[in-house]
Amino acid sequence: MGLMTIQVISFKCVLKNKAGQVISFTYNRDVLNAADGNGVGLKGLAQGLKDLSAGEHRTIALPAEQAYGLYDPARVILFPKKKLSGEAKVGDMVSVRGKSGQTRIYKVLQILDGLVQLDGNHPLAGQDLIFEIEALSARDALPEEIEDHTASVIHLN
Repeated sequence: MGLMTIQVISFKCVLKNKAGQVISFTYNRDVLNAADGNGVGLKGLAQGLKDLSAGEHRTIALPAEQAYGLYDPARVILFPKKKLSGEAKVGDMVSVRGKSGQTRIYKVLQILDGLVQLDGNHPLAGQDLIFEIEALSARDALPEEIEDHTASVIHLN
């Protein structure tokens, strides 16, 4: 197996769901992309971006399990309302510090008596996603960039 080409790419990305609704539009500059998923947040997306050339348009469809995972009902928790800082409304995103000390982001599903129902799934969990890519520039990464991983990493919000 030869050395894998690692590219530094800049691209526009329109993220849509399967129904074709636009979820987000991002402009990604000088992203280090290795098809093994190092660098790019989603491995399936990283593979779809392989050997991109400047000016190319590409559509990458990822099923939920290759994107943000399937929806996991076990990630929906009940949490004491008084432990939340401030007034939370349904639909708000709140951060909760767990027993392990890690902070996770949850979406408020409903507010019950003294408790709030929180959903810790990624907002895009369970969704098949379509990434419409327009490559603005693409070049092979330099060895020092690969080592430093200094080029920015794609994080799809």
